[in-house]
Parts: sequence; structure tokens; C-alpha cells
Amino acid sequence: MSQKQDYYEMLGVAKTASAEEIKKAYRQAALKFHPDRNPGDKEAEQRFKDAAEAYGVLSDEQKRRQYDQFGHQAFGPSGGFEGQRYTNMEDIFSAFGDIFGFGGGFGGRSAGPQPGRALKIELEMTLEEIESGVERTISLKRAEECKLCQGSGAKPGTQVTVCKTCGGRGQVHRNQGFFTLATPCPACRGEGSTIEHPCTDCRGSGKVAEKSDIKLRIPPGVEDGISLRVPGGGDAGDRGAPRGDLYVIVREREHSIFQRDGADLICELPFSFAQLALGDKVEVPLLRGKAEVKIEAGTQIGKLIRLRGQGLPSMDGSGRGDLLVRVFIEIPKKLDSRQKDILREFEDIENKKSGNKSFYERISSIFSGKS
Repeated sequence: MSQKQDYYEMLGVAKTASAEEIKKAYRQAALKFHPDRNPGDKEAEQRFKDAAEAYGVLSDEQKRRQYDQFGHQAFGPSGGFEGQRYTNMEDIFSAFGDIFGFGGGFGGRSAGPQPGRALKIELEMTLEEIESGVERTISLKRAEECKLCQGSGAKPGTQVTVCKTCGGRGQVHRNQGFFTLATPCPACRGEGSTIEHPCTDCRGSGKVAEKSDIKLRIPPGVEDGISLRVPGGGDAGDRGAPRGDLYVIVREREHSIFQRDGADLICELPFSFAQLALGDKVEVPLLRGKAEVKIEAGTQIGKLIRLRGQGLPSMDGSGRGDLLVRVFIEIPKKLDSRQKDILREFEDIENKKSGNKSFYERISSIFSGKS
């Protein structure tokens, strides 16, 4: 008969390892070798069982002392965990249910009153509201504690009774292979109790849907898609459990003039050829009011004119963004005879300056190498 492997070696820890180190090592081994993650792998299944066996001993202070003194012989002539192995496996799953993706034990719901469900709403805001922040009162339907039964779910004058199937645990256990599975009790659906005479208002749920008004304070500078959490703004929980939270998703309404880039605002404004060529002073719109801007002579199409501090406030309170005005030329659709004459005269002067070459000819000469 081969010698049984040392428990410390099974978990990959030193004999001086602390309880927390042993617990962490077992978590890692259980995740790595769990049968659900290694279907059909007999070696992984055995290592999973060995890790559970080792943890069952080393996590118990008294058993660990006995093992350190006598080795495997401390637990029977054949060594090993013997008669306590499977019950302790169940205890281990209860203690580590979270690493297998279940709450409150292997396959069962967490014990005790359940917190309320979280709710989510979308809130549309204008850029003006985002710039200053806003207070809103919203109305929504959410679960509230039933006033008739005070959240018990039982008809007034009657009592909630302990579930006879699970004895109030909310779970039933069944053996599967080498370990025991805990699943929600089918009789009480994991509640641990049953209601023989349900409340007429809430039909035994302990909660009723009611319209509620909630005041919200939306800070300045929020961005589209950001989620704001309102603690306790969701559904009511079971008796003795907290409410769920409310999550407010901000949706930014499209603005007729401005586009947004973080805390900066961008707008495109049309100018005449004369304004860009000769320079001018013009008024540009802000989110609130107007500002005078100087257009330098010779300003090119597409240039960005920056007005510092005229954007939106930053969410982190570090200051404000800028307003960026993008320049473009507005071409008149109709010209009178005088305007046409002036433009033709201007074109003639430009052609003489460029050697009587048209713009197209000048571009062509660049590509042909004849400039």
C-alpha cells in the first residue's frame, strides 16, 4: 500500500501556515480541481477530494494538533478522514459556497431575510441642466412593505409556520457522488417557512406595488450613460432586511447647437468670406447668453476658436471645459449682379497675382511637377 500524501503537501502550504493561508490554499485548489470544471477527469476529481480532506483536518485546530503529532494514524488505522469525510465535505461547501457561484451554501439561497431588489431608471437631461446640476422628483412603482400584514405575508391574526420539509433551513440535501448537494427546499422555495393563511392584500408576499416619489440630486457635469446610485431607493426587502438600491442612468438630450466632448462644448458657426478674409468681431452663443469673439484677418476654414472656461463643469470638480467654435463659410445661394461683378473682379486680380493661372491649373502643375 502506497504511503498517503501529507495534508500540507496536498494544499501546497508549509506546516507553519496560518489558518488564513490554509483557507486560501483550499479555495484555490477547490476552484482548480472542481469536477464541474474538469468533467471526466478522474485525477482532478481525486485531487479535489484530497484537498477537501486535507482542509477538513487542517482547518480544525484540535484535529490539526493531532495530525501534527501522530500523522494520518491519528484518524484511524488506515489513515485518512474516515467516517467524517462526507459530512465535512458538506460543511466545506457551506463555508465556501461563494467560490462555486452559489450563495449561502452549495446550491442553496442565503439564509435569513432577503434584501430588496435593485431598480433602474433612465433620466433624460438637457445640456443646460447638466451644466448647473438639477434636483428632480421622479415617480416610480416599487415594492413596499404590506401595511395590512406588516410584511409577514400572513393574514392578520395568523402566524408564519416553520416549513415541515426542511425544518426551517430553506434547503434540502441529497447525496451526489462523493459530496452532498444542498438545494432550495421545493416546499417553501428556500424561505424556510410556509404561510397557511396568506394576507389578502399581498397574497403572502409581504409586499405590494405602490407609486413612490423620490427626490434626486443630479450633480453638475454628468455624462451620458453614467449610472448614479441612490442607496435604499429600490424595492423593500423582507422584514429585517434592507431595501434595494436605485440606479439612475443619465441620458443626454441632443442639443440644437452644441455637441459635447467630455467637458468641452463644440459648435460650428458660419461666416462670410469677407469676415474671414478681413477679420471681424462677432457674437457667439453660449449655453447661457452670448460672448463677443474677435475673428482675425485671414482665418482659415475649419479653424477652432477656443473660449476657455465656457464649457461644462468637470465631474471631479477640477474646473470647467472650453467652448470650441469651428469656422466654416456659408456660401450664398443667390447673388445679385453687383455681387457677381465684385467676385469676378476679385478672381481676375487673384489670377494676375498667380500668373493668370486658375486654381485648377495651379493644382495640376503641382502634381505634374511643372510648377
